[in-house]
Amino acid sequence: MDQHIKDPLIVAPGPVRRASRWPGILTGFLVLAVLAGIVWWTRQQAAPPQAGGGRNAGPMSIVPETIGKGDIGVSLNALGTVTSLATVTIRSQISGYLMKIDFKEGDEVKKGDLIAEIDSRPYEATLAQAKGQLARDEAQLKGAQVDLTRYQGLAAQNAVPHQTLDTQVALVAQYQGTVEADRASVKSAEVNLAYCHIVSPINGRVGLRQVDLGNYVTPGDTNGLVVITQLEPISVLFTLPEDNLQAVAKRLREGAVLPTAAYDRSGANKLAEGTLQTFDSQIDATTGTIKLRAQFENDKRTLYPNQFVNIRLLLDTHKDATTMSTAGIQRGVPGTFVYLVNADSTVSVRPVKLGVTDGDRVEVLSGLTQGDRIVIDGADKLREGAKVVVRSAADAANPAGAAKGDAKGAANGAAKGDGKGDSKDGADPGGGHHKRSEDGQKK
Repeated sequence: MDQHIKDPLIVAPGPVRRASRWPGILTGFLVLAVLAGIVWWTRQQAAPPQAGGGRNAGPMSIVPETIGKGDIGVSLNALGTVTSLATVTIRSQISGYLMKIDFKEGDEVKKGDLIAEIDSRPYEATLAQAKGQLARDEAQLKGAQVDLTRYQGLAAQNAVPHQTLDTQVALVAQYQGTVEADRASVKSAEVNLAYCHIVSPINGRVGLRQVDLGNYVTPGDTNGLVVITQLEPISVLFTLPEDNLQAVAKRLREGAVLPTAAYDRSGANKLAEGTLQTFDSQIDATTGTIKLRAQFENDKRTLYPNQFVNIRLLLDTHKDATTMSTAGIQRGVPGTFVYLVNADSTVSVRPVKLGVTDGDRVEVLSGLTQGDRIVIDGADKLREGAKVVVRSAADAANPAGAAKGDAKGAANGAAKGDGKGDSKDGADPGGGHHKRSEDGQKK
C-alpha cells in the first residue's frame, strides 16, 4: 500500500483543517477583551475627580481680609558690601626695636591713644647733638653781629675800608643761614623722637597684632604693626541699574533724605538703618549699573567691613493708597485677580490692577475699593460662585489648629450622620426612606 494512504492526516485532510480554526478564534476574542479592559481602565483613571461637585459637598473654609487704605513705600532693592569709612594700617615711621605694645587685640581706641613705643635712646642723642650745634652757631652769629655793628661805626668815620665792612656783612648772613639749618635739624630730631610713640590716628577697633614685642621695625614693613578700622559710622556700597539713576538723583536734588535699610543674607532680618549719602560720578559700562553709598551709625555693631547685605532704599511713599496683602493675589486666565467674598457667603472672581509692592503689602490701582473682603487663605480650590465659610480670628492666626479643628468637626459630623441614618432606617437627604442591607446597598 502507498505510504501516503497510511498517514491519517493526509487521508483525511479536510476535517483536520476545520478543527484547527477554533484556537485562533478564541485567541482573537481574548485579545479584544483585554484591549477593551485597558481602554475602560484608562478612561476611568483620566477622568478628573469632581471635587466639591456633589450635593453633599460642604462650603470651603477661607480666611478673609478687608481692603483698607494706607501708605505704601516705593522701594529699590540691591546687593551691597559693607565698607569702612577709614581703615588705617599702623606702620613705624622710624627704625628701631619695639619696646612696648600698649593695646589688646579687639580693643576700641580713640584718636591719640598710645599704640606702641620704639626705643627712643638713639633719637634722644641725635636731638641733643642738634641742639648743641644750634647753640654753638647762635654764639658765632651773635659775635659776628657785634663786629658788624663796630665796623659800621668806624666806616662812617672812614676809619676802616668799606671792603672790611662788606665782608663782615656777608659773614653775619652766613651764620644766620647756619643757625636756621641747625634749628631745622633740631625740629627733625624732635619729630623722630615723637615717632617713637605711635598713637592712633582715628577712632576705631584694633585688629590682630602683626608684630611681636622686641622685633626691629622699619618704615618699609609691608604688614605694619596692626590695622585699625572705623566702625562707627560705617557705609555700604551697593549698585542699582542705570534706569533708576534719574529718580534717585531727582530726589537728592530736592533735598530729600532717602532712608536705607540693610538686611542680612536671607533678607529677613533687618541689621541697621541709615540714609543714602551720594552716588558715583559714572556708570559702569560693563554692567550698566551705578554705585551708591549709604551711611549707617552702626552703634549696635551689626555691620562689619566686607559683610554681604541686602539693601532696601525707600525712594518715595504713596500716601492714602488702597492696599492689600500679597497672599490674596491669584494669577490665571483672567490675569491678575482676587476672590471677592460676597454678602451671601459666596466668592466671585475680581480682576485687579496692581501697583508697587512693599514687603507683604501691594498697592491696588483698580478693581477693589475700601471695605471689600478678599480671600487670603484657602483660595486654592475655589471657583466662581463657590460657597465659603469664614474662619474665626483664632483659626486665622493658627492655621494648624484650624485644620485640626476642621478635620475633627468633619469626623464628628460623619459619625453623627451615620448614627442618625442607622437609627432612622437610613433616611436619605433627598427625602426618601430606605432600609440598608448589610452590604450598604439601598433597598
